[in-house]
Amino acid sequence: MLKFDRQGLIPAVIQDDASGEVLMVAFMNEEALQKTRETGYTHFYSRSRHALWRKGEQSGNVQEVQAIFVNCEENSLLIRVIQHGGAACHTGYRSCYYRQLLPDDRYETVAGRVFDPATVYAQTSSQSAMQRFLLAIEDGEDNEAYMETDEARRLERYMRELYGAYLYLRDHDLSEQSNTSRLLQEHSPVYLAARLADELQELADVQSGEHIHSGRKPDTILEGSQVGYWLMLLAATYRLRYDDILPHASLLRGYYGPHDGGESTAIELRQECLNLLSAEPAQVAQGIQLGFVLVGWFCAEAGISPLAPAEYDLEQMRRKGLVE
Repeated sequence: MLKFDRQGLIPAVIQDDASGEVLMVAFMNEEALQKTRETGYTHFYSRSRHALWRKGEQSGNVQEVQAIFVNCEENSLLIRVIQHGGAACHTGYRSCYYRQLLPDDRYETVAGRVFDPATVYAQTSSQSAMQRFLLAIEDGEDNEAYMETDEARRLERYMRELYGAYLYLRDHDLSEQSNTSRLLQEHSPVYLAARLADELQELADVQSGEHIHSGRKPDTILEGSQVGYWLMLLAATYRLRYDDILPHASLLRGYYGPHDGGESTAIELRQECLNLLSAEPAQVAQGIQLGFVLVGWFCAEAGISPLAPAEYDLEQMRRKGLVE
């Protein structure tokens, strides 16, 4: 029996059947593996959208399965494929491993692009800019080297600490001392979502220059922290676990992901975030994740560290004595 992890996922190494070259690494759940075996083409599970996706559904660079192997501990897969279209990586390279890590920690590109991603993804005219953005993130989940950096680990530590403080305020009625605790006791997700919508708009207006306090960078930190605040209150109200939303991962995907489409993509992402928050409870986690993607997006656009909003929030929490 295959051993899926606590999130119901198993890593799959994708290898070229003829050359043995490693093309990518992605994750499958049971449904993705079943679809892969039924159709003969690789399907994976998107951790950012909690949804199934078929490799190459946007670019056409599908992977025809030749054989599936299981490791000795039955907790990972090796899948040998014929890579159609010549490129497995969403950035246009044949393999996602097109960069070599040098002794001084720089990357050196050691391969040439097979296709221009701007041209290929632009050809999918039936898809909105938002859909192309989300698919690009999904196609690139196997290449998230930034998730293993000290920056990512620090951000995860900060955000777990923040979320723990909100959970404490939810589970202990400190309404007389804390407005946040009062909001969590009231259990009013409609109000929280409305406040989030306001803050998302203000965060966008900072980038366009329509909402100014101290300047673009400090205002992005301030408004980004406010967006994160309402997102975490919503997550706590819906009693989601940190691992249900992984806000640090979503924020970093927004920060390091593709930013084509500009303002129109950001508008679509914001609307989709709010739509998901007003949908079925099962979709709320996806909406919260999209909200953090937007925080990361705007941090990158403003040229500030993806850690800055969380650091700002932690400082506020320390002043109130809620974290050490």
